[in-house]
Amino acid sequence: MENLCLHDRNEYPDDKVLKRHLGSAKVVWDSFHDFLREKHPLFSTEWRYYNDGKSWLCKVTKKKKTVFWLSVYAGMFKTAFYFSDKAEELITGSKVNKKYIDQFVNGQRFGKIRAVIVETKKPADLRAIKILIGIKEQLK
Repeated sequence: MENLCLHDRNEYPDDKVLKRHLGSAKVVWDSFHDFLREKHPLFSTEWRYYNDGKSWLCKVTKKKKTVFWLSVYAGMFKTAFYFSDKAEELITGSKVNKKYIDQFVNGQRFGKIRAVIVETKKPADLRAIKILIGIKEQLK
């Protein structure tokens, strides 16, 4: 079972804290953040403690638009992308893994949006995140 981490409101998720929770996935985390800095310099990251989930989450934005949410689990991290129906053609026509397409097409609706959540443990998992960021960037 997956264990959501970062529950201590008084412990900001700095590099040392992330290493403790991510373990071997910390290398993937670092690679992902290098990618964001190099390829998406206009993205901003903000860690906040949310009382409803009793955990720290990272919101990644471009200007005022949320690109994705990031949460830390034991040995991995997850990115949650939220797309409206107008993204369906881009997602279904993309080269993202079929499980993510199915997740979007058959997923629960939250009002007018649906989520695609990517679990990241190894470098190959970053491919889906990069494709989904590209889709997010194409949408207005």
